[in-house]
Amino acid sequence: MAGSEDSRNESRGSPELTPDGRRVAVRVQGIVQGVGFRPTVYQLAERHRLGGWVRNQPDGVRIEVAGAAADVKAFLGDLWDKAPPLARIVSVEVTELPFEPRPTFDILESHGSQNRSTLVSPDVATCRDCIRELFDPTDRGFGYPFINCTNCGPRYTIIRDIPYDREKTTMARFAMCPECLREYRDPRDRRFHAQPNACWSCGPNIWLEDPQGNRLSAGRRALADAVERLKEGQILAVKGLGGFHLAVEATGEERVRRLRRRKIREEKPFAVMFRDLEAVTRYCRVSPEESALLEAPERPIVLLRKRGKTSGEGTTPIAEAVAPRNRFLGAFLPYTPLHHLLFFESPYEALVMTSGNRSDEPIVTENDEARSHLREIADAFLLHDRDIHIRCDDSVVRLFGGAPRPLRRARGYVPVPIFLEAAGPSVLAVGGELKNTICITRGAEAFVSQHIGDLRNLETLRAFERNVDHLQRILEIRPERVAHDLHPDYLSTQWAERQDRFPVIAVQHHHAHIASVLAERKISGPVLGLALDGAGYGPDGTIWGGELLWVDAERFRRLGRFRHLRLPGGDRAVLEPWRTAVSALYLLAGGDVGKAYPDILNTFPARERSVVLAMLERRLNCPLTSSCGRVFDAVSAILGVRHRVTYEGQAAVELEQAAQADSGRYVGAVYRRDDLWILDPLPMIRLLVEDLRRGVAPGILSMRFHNGLALLLAESLEKAREATGLDRVALSGGVFQNLTLSELLEADLVGRGFEVFTHREVPPNDACISLGQAYVARARLFRGR
Repeated sequence: MAGSEDSRNESRGSPELTPDGRRVAVRVQGIVQGVGFRPTVYQLAERHRLGGWVRNQPDGVRIEVAGAAADVKAFLGDLWDKAPPLARIVSVEVTELPFEPRPTFDILESHGSQNRSTLVSPDVATCRDCIRELFDPTDRGFGYPFINCTNCGPRYTIIRDIPYDREKTTMARFAMCPECLREYRDPRDRRFHAQPNACWSCGPNIWLEDPQGNRLSAGRRALADAVERLKEGQILAVKGLGGFHLAVEATGEERVRRLRRRKIREEKPFAVMFRDLEAVTRYCRVSPEESALLEAPERPIVLLRKRGKTSGEGTTPIAEAVAPRNRFLGAFLPYTPLHHLLFFESPYEALVMTSGNRSDEPIVTENDEARSHLREIADAFLLHDRDIHIRCDDSVVRLFGGAPRPLRRARGYVPVPIFLEAAGPSVLAVGGELKNTICITRGAEAFVSQHIGDLRNLETLRAFERNVDHLQRILEIRPERVAHDLHPDYLSTQWAERQDRFPVIAVQHHHAHIASVLAERKISGPVLGLALDGAGYGPDGTIWGGELLWVDAERFRRLGRFRHLRLPGGDRAVLEPWRTAVSALYLLAGGDVGKAYPDILNTFPARERSVVLAMLERRLNCPLTSSCGRVFDAVSAILGVRHRVTYEGQAAVELEQAAQADSGRYVGAVYRRDDLWILDPLPMIRLLVEDLRRGVAPGILSMRFHNGLALLLAESLEKAREATGLDRVALSGGVFQNLTLSELLEADLVGRGFEVFTHREVPPNDACISLGQAYVARARLFRGR
């Protein structure tokens, strides 16, 4: 829980106190609604023999207590030390009042206010107590797919407004039965004011449909019938917490391939939900830290290293089609009662559970939407009638150096804010194009939305707009500015520029990357920034992506960049990495690439190869890029790892996956040109090709490339330190999702005496752009005042 000793003891006013009596008003801010905070306060007041009251307000929880001074003091200490497990206290403000005895302690109805500074809880996995009741035949919650309490269940995805009360959620239409109402009203009950509280008699229900919309079965029977469909190899669309999943048995090769064909998702890995942690360990190598992540209340997808083909005696391996050419598997555990019941009814330990959507569209949330969008994919639909108000994908996390770093931040983590170093003006930042998120700031809080997706179609733009409206409403914020990317063709940029009521601030893409690290790590003053990704719009009209920067909150200066490569065909080169490989070889050969590297060229498509060479010769449709991501593409294609990609970053991902342990490295060059340090990887590529011709295994070549690239980056930062005197380094960009490179570079920099800052709360990919944009925009607003 956050907070300082000062915030514990802050008080206002000094009224006369009786020798033994004390009365105080308390305001608690943080995640304190919908997490069992009021019943905890009630029980603490009873334990300490205090009278008074507690209630929810839009600015947090308000408390008044009166009693013996020693008991009041003990009560205030317990507010911090004995808060419920899902609470996150940011501050406790205490105001002394004239002493008046209070005979009872009451929980009052929620009270409205114009100051909405409370924090909304994320959705939380089903707790152990509810799971125990779910499988207890003597409990009235036995087998109920929506069992929950104040320690678990849906939150953010069902909230329409705050304060967090039932009438302001999608549960409003379900009137509680007498038994549920009794639990809801009893401060000593685990379900006291659990807003989604319900049962078979009064709450949401489930049913099974075919693709034509015919209802096949309902209730308990629907679960059994759904499992029968899975046994038959069918694809099941399952309505979950923040959207739909598409489920199929994970060890059936042809079943998984059928899902790929129907979803038009050729090779991008699917996530696998396992029955329990023991099942995960049969298929994956799991460290204690990874076990803790898997079982955390957030229940993210965790990238784990696969075990070998034979995962254990009698165990059928996970189908290769789940994560082709990948040593890692995205594994997660059941997080809703419905998930637990599906596994209980089925013979399976592992089910593919991938986002329920068509290719490149947002995850589906509504029943009618599922019927129209997923009918060509799913063979049956397991539906329910609890509405999802806001879509929220599963989060993805990976351990880096023993510490978790998010790769996709969504369910379980949103809308917990990033706490900034200081309060400031409210701004709305609309992010980039890929892996889009938005960010709204309020005081010293930055609310980064869940993963929205790639802003390349109307459906995703609508999801983007809905998230903007939703966050502004529940936070009751009218931003002073809208921050956006420099790229004029991004849909987010175009949306921002259409908002006549808000002045706009443009923020360069890689400045935003590094600024996002400053924001979440609370760093003041300038740093050296290394921003490595696939593409970002540069002020000079070229495509940036391998940038060495001087950065503070409001400004940046380019200190260096990767050597330019040309991209034959522009965006087409991103989809066909062999084009970038030809471009790199063309530079190495001084133009006579056909004579210098015929053996490498002959591995690329013959007809298109001659066209690409002509484009390079004439510099026709060959934009310049300094992208580090494109260097990975070139190396991947030269080694024959990946010539064409079916998802973003695939060539780099598979190049890392191919790496085998080796201490060798290829040495690049760093030199000055036009007042910039140029990071030149071409000497590395020349050495790599020589080893390839000697028959060195591609896995060894990949490792030597990674080792050499880490050295090149470290040496460029050494030169920047000599020039600037700065020894603090911030690392950001999609390239830093590469575990091998990240760990090599961070260890090297620490060894050289640098202080290294990386992401901890938001992903290093473009999902962090909105946070960085907001941070820069706030700083520029400060400067203008």
